[in-house]
Amino acid sequence: MEKIKTLAQAIQHFADSENCRKFMVFVRWPDGTPKCPYCGATKLTWLAKAKVYRCYSDHPKQKFSLKVGTVFEDSPIGLDLWLPAVWLLANCKNGISSYELARDLGVTQKSAWFMLHRIRTAMQTNSFLKMGGPESGPIEVDETYIGGKPKNMHKDKRDAKYAIIPKGGTSGKAIVMGMRDRETRQVRAKVIPNVKRTTLQAEILANIEKKSTVYTDAAFGYFQLAHQGFVHDTVNHVNEYVLGQVHTQGIENFWSLLKRGLNGTYVAVEPFHLDKYVAEQVFRFNNRATKDNPLNDADRFTLAVSRIAGKRLTYAELTGKVGETGAEPF
Repeated sequence: MEKIKTLAQAIQHFADSENCRKFMVFVRWPDGTPKCPYCGATKLTWLAKAKVYRCYSDHPKQKFSLKVGTVFEDSPIGLDLWLPAVWLLANCKNGISSYELARDLGVTQKSAWFMLHRIRTAMQTNSFLKMGGPESGPIEVDETYIGGKPKNMHKDKRDAKYAIIPKGGTSGKAIVMGMRDRETRQVRAKVIPNVKRTTLQAEILANIEKKSTVYTDAAFGYFQLAHQGFVHDTVNHVNEYVLGQVHTQGIENFWSLLKRGLNGTYVAVEPFHLDKYVAEQVFRFNNRATKDNPLNDADRFTLAVSRIAGKRLTYAELTGKVGETGAEPF
């Protein structure tokens, strides 16, 4: 990937099926030895005409493609289109709509929509390591509301959805909670069901080491965090947005990027799918180019593709007809 720096170069490179095969082997098996996703055997033969591997172990599925065991599995779309799609989503700052991707790749909008959600599934990560610590920098914690404005809705829909609008006008909106480590400049974010104190503090306890310094606004949900073992300071947004080092401007910058993509590119996102769109923006934010970590487009692309293994998303799962499969045992 050293010579590939642009999308045009990536499209030209991956138009060759052998280049696709070599790259997939590189990201899936860094030691260069392909393994059968069903039995783990390494005694394999590449059947170039069929574009599949043949395993010599005795089991029902001896032939498998490079897409088996990844989010690409069971897709009739070739790697020559899948890999440029990953490049686009990993590097377009505000995302890319399914209509635009469909035009670029020459597939249907429905196929492009499914492709994008599979790639977002690959981008999702669940780290068991907690943020912060007594010797680490402060962690900013905040939540935001995602949803349409009542004034832009049809009266019938508005009346049904916003029958009782509390102060602040957040009824009927999805809630996203985020945390940003100032030292590592990494963000975690996810959709939460409500802003009750038990919900907010449970997420903080699950993701942040005790004795860490935590900065929040003055919302009641963060009340008494100090009693949970954190060094807690707040800024009251009624009076000011910055109080010395105490502020949540960093995580609010992430909210602005997230909403720019949701409002400008995707326009209408169902709450059922929102977590995947949040994961997409978290991936790009955490892997942006910085002075300490000068990543380029090819680096982000390679990192995204390296996460495709062991994950699966079917159309039935995506549309809510069945529960999500989750990670496959590969």
